[in-house]
Amino acid sequence: MAVEPNLTTDLGTALSIDFVERFGNRFRTLTELLGVQRTLPMAAGTVIKTYTSSVTLDGSEVAPGDIIPLSEVVLEEGPTEELVWDKKRKAVPMEDIQKYGFDKAITQTDNKLLNEIQKGVRTKLLAQLATGTTTATGANLQQVMAQNWASVTAKFDEDDVQVVSFINPFDAGDYLGNANITTQSAFGMTYIQDFLNNRVVFMSAEIPQGTVYSTADGNLVAAYAIMNGGEIGKAFDFVADSTGLIGVTHDIQKQRLTAETITAYGVRLFAERIDGIVIGTIEEPVPEG
Repeated sequence: MAVEPNLTTDLGTALSIDFVERFGNRFRTLTELLGVQRTLPMAAGTVIKTYTSSVTLDGSEVAPGDIIPLSEVVLEEGPTEELVWDKKRKAVPMEDIQKYGFDKAITQTDNKLLNEIQKGVRTKLLAQLATGTTTATGANLQQVMAQNWASVTAKFDEDDVQVVSFINPFDAGDYLGNANITTQSAFGMTYIQDFLNNRVVFMSAEIPQGTVYSTADGNLVAAYAIMNGGEIGKAFDFVADSTGLIGVTHDIQKQRLTAETITAYGVRLFAERIDGIVIGTIEEPVPEG
């Protein structure tokens, strides 16, 4: 009998391809929503730099033929961070494979691992946004969002600014309950598009209640360590997509009778200008009397 066409003979490779494609598609969806304009493939160990900037223009009138006075542009380095590998491994025992089936047991646990990887990328982004140096306040969510929008626009007034924000879902609850607004989900976060003058607003319980992070879409950068090819490709049988965003391999450990999923990646979303991050605070109401 002839071999059936399109038969999958290497399920481990197929699962790895599915994993990297799903992560890559989700990450690209997130960066598109955020309006990220720069995605930088780098070598692991590269130092990621942030900075603050200010410009002082000389306002004097210049006579014909006279020397033009200098305007001052100041760039100050902010916190730096080394782009390092994040490595994750999980194993499914023989008992679960027998109970649920090989494909189902691996896929279900791969989904949980993928969600944890997403959470790690989100957590690092939100932690960096919390270091912003520009502040705003307001009596409620709508006022804070307006103040944040104005502050971000002022910081990037030379550009066509689109603002993105991150809020706690409890702060959005009352407002959204009285508004006809559709929410969607991406990369493990609920989001709203075109909300209160923002390109997109993400909601995450990792953001302190009463706090709103805002910045310009052009201030957000995606950097990642390259996983495909090179010396890593010679040493390990990682599966990666064409971008090399993440590497995944599936392996059988016969001594432990487990099926393992191993991932390696170095993905960072960050805001390049620290002073371009606005941290808005919803003020506590003052009790009467």
